[in-house]
Amino acid sequence: MTATRADGPRRRYAPRMPPHERRVQLLDAAFAVLSRVELHELSMEAVAQEAGVGKPVLYTVFSTRAELVEALLERERRRGLEQIAATLPTSLVDIEPLRAASATVEMFVGVALENPTRWRLILTAPSSAPDEYRSALRHSRADILGRAEALVRIGIAIQPGWAGMDAALLANSVLTVAEMLGRLAVSHPEEYPRERLEAYVASVLALATGAGSRT
Repeated sequence: MTATRADGPRRRYAPRMPPHERRVQLLDAAFAVLSRVELHELSMEAVAQEAGVGKPVLYTVFSTRAELVEALLERERRRGLEQIAATLPTSLVDIEPLRAASATVEMFVGVALENPTRWRLILTAPSSAPDEYRSALRHSRADILGRAEALVRIGIAIQPGWAGMDAALLANSVLTVAEMLGRLAVSHPEEYPRERLEAYVASVLALATGAGSRT
């Protein structure tokens, strides 16, 4: 009896999708792979396998690995910026500024822990990340810093004891602490669990408000 075909794994055929949906699917697959490996280890083969498609399908959407990485990093940067914007208070009228700052830091840590893969890419930008991505991160940080500084200036205006405070330095300090804690949370979760970081923020707030009450 003549075999009609050689035994072996069948070639996978991906169901047809509109180009936009396929792009989203492949970016989601790349993001899933990055939850297990570092950026420099991301391969087109791994992404195709994660998405359940053949590499030819992947290459019809992203012609090179660099193109895929650039698209993924830009998507996650934009999503991260949206998350941070949502954590910033919109008003300081009904909340003491120091408590608003500490609450914002805690919310930022929570956001980072909800999506550690995204925030590892943002807070610990790997050396293999494109220069354009690093530049975009700097612009995003400047935008967030500007919003934070505007809020700090409002806080200074409504708190007589804050007169003479350097708004730019205070905003930068809060943002730097938030970034540091977020970086520790996503890079060393066993050593720096959320509870430890939140306890630290609470202790700093208690120290600051206590010092303020004695002056």
